[in-house]
Amino acid sequence: MILHIEKTKGLERAQKIGDALKAFVIEEQDRYVLISSSSLKELPKEYEEDISAQFVFDNDMQLSSRKYQKQTREVRIGDKVIGGSTGNTLLIAGPCSVESESQIQESSSLLKELGLSTLRGGCYKPRTSPYSFQGLGLEGLKLLQRMRKEHGLVIITEARDASHIDKVIEYSDVIQVGAKAMYDQGILRACAKINKPVLLKRGFGATLQEFVQCAEFVLSGGNEQVVLCERGIRAFETKTRFTLDLCGVSYLKEHCNLPIILDPSHAMGHAYGIPDLTRACVAMGVDGLLIEVHPTPKQAKSDAAQQLDHASFRELYASLSAVAAAVGRTIV
Repeated sequence: MILHIEKTKGLERAQKIGDALKAFVIEEQDRYVLISSSSLKELPKEYEEDISAQFVFDNDMQLSSRKYQKQTREVRIGDKVIGGSTGNTLLIAGPCSVESESQIQESSSLLKELGLSTLRGGCYKPRTSPYSFQGLGLEGLKLLQRMRKEHGLVIITEARDASHIDKVIEYSDVIQVGAKAMYDQGILRACAKINKPVLLKRGFGATLQEFVQCAEFVLSGGNEQVVLCERGIRAFETKTRFTLDLCGVSYLKEHCNLPIILDPSHAMGHAYGIPDLTRACVAMGVDGLLIEVHPTPKQAKSDAAQQLDHASFRELYASLSAVAAAVGRTIV
């Protein structure tokens, strides 16, 4: 259950009711929001005069539910806004990993050339093998910071675990919570306390319910700027890296009020399939795309097979506007 209490009632009263109902208390601009952590289905009569609105839910999709807020939440990423009624589809691109200054300079120049604003690049890589490239760490974050200053780009990078979440928050504009870190309570709770957008990726073995529950950890801590990212789930098929769950995206669009970004690079796992899959994602009318692009993919230190080279990305980008326009969207 979610309850609204007007600011005129005072924080002390809101906290007293919150304690009585075992509820989180979030302070918003014009009200207090109480989120019951129990199975409360009916409001005790003694508090009825204090409550201006109440919402009852069947499951833990609460703040993210369209039953609570019908319109998709707006999230500002740099000077772009996604969600709401904007009709914007944000194209985020860059290499899987920040590998060197020259590599990330080339990637940044490509985005500026195309008029794109958001650069992705991993600095702390949650690799499956301990012998794989683990990222440049703090050195990589500083390179991304330099790209922001030199090119005016918005920076999104991934937190691998809670040991370095403070550094990622400090240096990045958008914090990416990767598929392997979706359940990391340390990361989620740290992201709940900040005023920066959080891009939460779905774990490849997670149900939609589990995915949204992780988003609720961030929302219930007071950070409303959460974006969901579908990046493929593990299925019985072995010819692609994962299976992009477009059925799941349809469910989220119908029931969830958070913006949705799709990552066809990780889902497909092979560069040849990324352009067609990306166009299919745009046709779904989603709020954003996350594409891995590298100056020389064959030399990439991580995920080489799934990264587009710059020429292929230019060609893909040129094809997206018409698809977007057909479904009432604009690529930004």
